[in-house]
Amino acid sequence: MAITDSKTPITDGFAPFHVTNAGKPCQTWYKIVGSLDSSPFPPLVCLHGGPGGDHRPMVEPFMPLWDKLGIPLIFYDQLGAGNSTHLAEKNGDTAFWSLELFLDELRNLISHLGLEKRQDGFSLFGQSWGGMLACSYAATRPRGLTKVINSSGPASMPLYMEGVRELIKGLPLDVQKAIGGCERAGDTTSDKFQAAEMVWIKKHLYRTEGEFPEAIKDMLEDVKKDPTVYMTMCGPSEFQMTGSMKDMVLWQDAHQIEVPVLVLNGRYDEVTDRCLEPWFKEIPNVKWIQLDNSSHLGMYEEQERFVEILANFLTT
Repeated sequence: MAITDSKTPITDGFAPFHVTNAGKPCQTWYKIVGSLDSSPFPPLVCLHGGPGGDHRPMVEPFMPLWDKLGIPLIFYDQLGAGNSTHLAEKNGDTAFWSLELFLDELRNLISHLGLEKRQDGFSLFGQSWGGMLACSYAATRPRGLTKVINSSGPASMPLYMEGVRELIKGLPLDVQKAIGGCERAGDTTSDKFQAAEMVWIKKHLYRTEGEFPEAIKDMLEDVKKDPTVYMTMCGPSEFQMTGSMKDMVLWQDAHQIEVPVLVLNGRYDEVTDRCLEPWFKEIPNVKWIQLDNSSHLGMYEEQERFVEILANFLTT
């Protein structure tokens, strides 16, 4: 572990992670912003989206939680992403890239950092796929967990796809035809498809004017370089769920979650209300807040409001 900033304590390191059938040693990279030893609130472990994305898009929006409140932030890159071990040789191996793999990785990281032994415990934040992972982990009733925030993490992928198909009907007719035609042709790289996808992005993923923030652009470029996890678990695009996640339904165990849960999404989110509603119905202690001017990336689209909501939930 190395301290890299004298004003804001920032440490990073690797947690060794034994994975059966990986074929090589694996490790999970993590970064801790703040001090775990002297904080008024439990640390917040941040689970990124994708699957196959990385931690970078969450750093800048979340810094006020440390700067203003002193909540320690723990970011990490999941296996196959970012600074953690990549396994491109496992591309297409749906048995290997599973929900349980990432739950095991999360457990391993928490144990490595000793979070489950803390008197004040720890909280989880999950964005999109990370929200699915966070709620699934919470349903196992782990020691030390105090609160969970699920930001746009579907309870059911079939319900997610139902919502996507409904949202596509609201796009301009030429965009609908382009998406449908390119999907049938197996074409997700042409200019025609990319243009149609950008219309979707600007309506249901990131509605803010201008380009993606640099952290998101850098993350997406790296996913293109190694699409192993995303392609195996999801598929070629947001509109085609062909991977191991396509039939994933997680809400059946939600009644076992014992800690308070905050569910978030945007009014224009590609993760529609219908695929979040099972969380709200099944989790015993749950609150649902919708961001009126956001789609999928409320942490950027309504950054101040987003951080305010998280701060209120984590400190009360």
